[in-house]
Amino acid sequence: MGVWRRCVSKTSHHLFSSSSSSSTRVRVKMSGNNEAENWTGNRVRETFIKYFESKKHVNWASSPVVPVNDPTLLFANAGMNQYKPIFLGTADPNTALSKLTRACNTQKCIRAGGKHNDLDDVGKDTYHHTFFEMLGNWSFGDYFKNEAITWAWDLLTQVYKLPTDRIYATYFGGDETSGLAADDEAKDIWLRFLPPERVLPFGCKDNFWEMGDTGPCGPCTEIHFDRIGGRDASSLVNNDDPTCIEIWNLVFIQFNRESDGSLKPLPAKHVDTGLGFERLTSILQNKMSNYDTDVFMPIFNAIQQATGARTYSGKIGADDNDKVDMAYRVVADHIRTLSVAIADGSCPGNEGREYVLRRILRRAVRYGNEVLKAKEGFFSGLVPVFVELMGGIFPELKQHEVNIKEIIADEEASFGKTLLKGIEKFKKAAQDVKEVLSGQAIVILDGVRFDAFILWDTFGFPLDLTQLMAEELGLSVDVEGFNIAMDEARERSRNAQTKQAGGALIMDADATSELHRTGIAPTIDSSKFTWFQDHTSVIKAIYNGSKFVKSATSGEEVGLILESTSFYAEQGGQIFDTGSLEGSFGLFKVSNVQVYGGFVLHIGSIVSECGKSLVGDEAICKVDYKRRALIAPNHTCTHMLNYALREVLGDHVDQKGSLVLPEKLRYDFSHGKPVKPDELKRIELIVNKQIQDELEVFAAEATLADARRIVGLRAVFGEVYPDPVRVVAIGRKVEELLANPDNKEWLSISTELCGGTHISNTREAKAFALLSEEGTAKGTRRITAVTTDYAFKAMELACSLDQEISDASKEEGSVLEKKVASLKSRIERAAIPASMKTDLRTRISQLQDQVTKAQKEIAKENIKKAIKDTTEIAEIAIKDNKSFCISLVDVGLDATAVREAVLKVVEQKVGYSLWSSNEATNKAVVYAGVPENDQKKGLEVSEWLTAALAPIKGRCGKGKNGFAQGQGTAASHLKEAIDVATEMASLKLS
Repeated sequence: MGVWRRCVSKTSHHLFSSSSSSSTRVRVKMSGNNEAENWTGNRVRETFIKYFESKKHVNWASSPVVPVNDPTLLFANAGMNQYKPIFLGTADPNTALSKLTRACNTQKCIRAGGKHNDLDDVGKDTYHHTFFEMLGNWSFGDYFKNEAITWAWDLLTQVYKLPTDRIYATYFGGDETSGLAADDEAKDIWLRFLPPERVLPFGCKDNFWEMGDTGPCGPCTEIHFDRIGGRDASSLVNNDDPTCIEIWNLVFIQFNRESDGSLKPLPAKHVDTGLGFERLTSILQNKMSNYDTDVFMPIFNAIQQATGARTYSGKIGADDNDKVDMAYRVVADHIRTLSVAIADGSCPGNEGREYVLRRILRRAVRYGNEVLKAKEGFFSGLVPVFVELMGGIFPELKQHEVNIKEIIADEEASFGKTLLKGIEKFKKAAQDVKEVLSGQAIVILDGVRFDAFILWDTFGFPLDLTQLMAEELGLSVDVEGFNIAMDEARERSRNAQTKQAGGALIMDADATSELHRTGIAPTIDSSKFTWFQDHTSVIKAIYNGSKFVKSATSGEEVGLILESTSFYAEQGGQIFDTGSLEGSFGLFKVSNVQVYGGFVLHIGSIVSECGKSLVGDEAICKVDYKRRALIAPNHTCTHMLNYALREVLGDHVDQKGSLVLPEKLRYDFSHGKPVKPDELKRIELIVNKQIQDELEVFAAEATLADARRIVGLRAVFGEVYPDPVRVVAIGRKVEELLANPDNKEWLSISTELCGGTHISNTREAKAFALLSEEGTAKGTRRITAVTTDYAFKAMELACSLDQEISDASKEEGSVLEKKVASLKSRIERAAIPASMKTDLRTRISQLQDQVTKAQKEIAKENIKKAIKDTTEIAEIAIKDNKSFCISLVDVGLDATAVREAVLKVVEQKVGYSLWSSNEATNKAVVYAGVPENDQKKGLEVSEWLTAALAPIKGRCGKGKNGFAQGQGTAASHLKEAIDVATEMASLKLS
């Protein structure tokens, strides 16, 4: 399933139109609205929420901009994202979310990547933002078009008091191609409030909203506002004119788009609306620009103070000739986006959403440095003013203010260094082009075209900067090639973000709705917390991946929905149970268990011959408890690890993800730097201490409100929990915690909201071994650990390696050298406790130092021996009036010793080639030197060595200043090589 979108196009502008070149700045007093100075941004937002609360809507908090359990999105980009489980029929029926019928809120949204991307437009106009707030109200199977339109009109005209003669409404005018009729119902409702000339029909492109290629969809009606007034602006509606803008979109979800393209009415109709907070605020404050409001002006003031730039004047396009106003808008927008994203758990990095954030940060810093002439560090200095401005609305900003500022400061400093490297890279690329094409006015192509993209991709250089630098050198940039590389990168990013649940059968909203229509209740799964006991149930439905069937035969993969189950469905980071179902049909092997809207789907197939399962058959659930007994300790130890991390590293640690498998656990958490070895050791000790203390593990249900009052309770930010919720506490009864939730003693125990399966006592975990700690993104670390026998095996392996190091330390020479090299490699690959690995690395490093020291001593002895032997031979040659000499020396393959000896001898004006070999490897090395007088007689050193090396299958390097070196791989023929060398030198020097 892709990002939610409208039919055909207009996908990235649910609220925001594309750029306009108009730079007109108009200030108009709206008739009927004399309170412009009193409409602060906070009042605009608060008024919207209170209005819909009066209409019995639940003020449902904004979800994080970093989606929880939704890999299809880079960022939350619309108010409805967090309600997708309701539309898709996958909401847990025990959660408050599933019980919503009406909701309203202000949703934090980021549109800066993927299909919805406004990044490149920010700064160029007055109404695009990468971060913005979406005011919204929703109906889930409750009210529909009449109430949605009537309340929107009432709020805008009677509460906000917008002049009615400037409001235009659009509706779906039908589409003959797809056979969709016009939405006359919406049209007729609007005609009660507006004259016909201001109720305008549009087609699929503008007024039919779709979730994706398949899924819930329906017509929508948009509300547009004419900023100018006193004119007929109907021709400007949906025409990308900044003076007549869309402010509110009301979507009526009433169909499901099937895989064959047909539309089927949904069992329940929904309303999804989105009102642009920044746009509405600018209108109520009589501003022609979103940036001229109190939402942005305090940030502009801080930018001016930090940079010393001229005051913001609101110019765009050609009027903004120094680009200063554009830079103000870019910097202000981007500090908002980064602060919100980091507070919600993301940070700049190399992939996916982290890469988008890195690009945003670098874009802001570049505009600040180059246009506003800011000094390094200015950007992170803007965090406090934004937190002060928005921390009351989104308290997580205040909670994470220090972390936000630190991460931005680190990235800002890093980019400064990267920018210098990028400039060097550009100069090199440009120079290469000049050399090839003789300095003509040229296009950067092929490898250098790739450099243009690398400048953007690796060094943060936007295309316009590369073009400017190229223009200064008389070059131009291959923009088409750059765009191709960009598209390829975006495709890789999209692919990295899209994943499915291991190829398992998936039930959609239509499937869960059909189950409800046929009277089948969600699966009762409370027995999943009961261990070592078969559970008898009844097959209520059989799903083959596309539809429900009455029966399934042997070998056919299907999903069985039971009335009740003892199987654990994959969720909360914990892997699913496996096992079997037994009945009159024989044996059904359960290979995967997933849950959709409370319906537990047991995926697998009948493995007995001629077996056939029918709806209504009795089935006995037989969970593989041996496998679960490996999973549960890992889950309980994940809780203890979470506790230990906060004890050692601090309260800033938040869970960012987890994976609980039979063989290991993996835990992602927020922390800005690598965990030190001594800290890892303390973390491991804390978990093992809890295991040794044999603490009981308690679990009990409580209302969500009561549970959240417990001091020290841990929960995943943005996760939707059921109500009542399950509380898991280690070492204390949950009832004690609930009875006295403010007791500070609870800070010393692990207490979490969790629906997973756990051990009953920590001793069942046996042991805990922390295997590795690494960074996955900036500000996020990952720990991998094992428990039970896996932990013992890891420790045993570490002890075995430790003993091998002790044994190796007794060796000397080449034996020690080989053992050290082997052990070093094995230790790095070994799955052993990280603290023990650190100690082993230290020990092997000490042995490596010993080897290195011995090697240096041997090298010194080799040089001494080689010089002594060659000097003696050279002296004899000089006495005998010989102009060259050739000899062997026993220094193995020590090329340095051979070279040093020859250099010493040639000083005596005698030509020399010195050979040494290693019998074990059948290799040989040689170094030769020819004095200047011998060179004049025709003995060229490279030619000499090349000929001599032929018998031993060797080669030599290019000679320089009368010296050359070589090597061969057939030292058994060394005598032949020396004979060749002797013969050639004799001929040349005779």
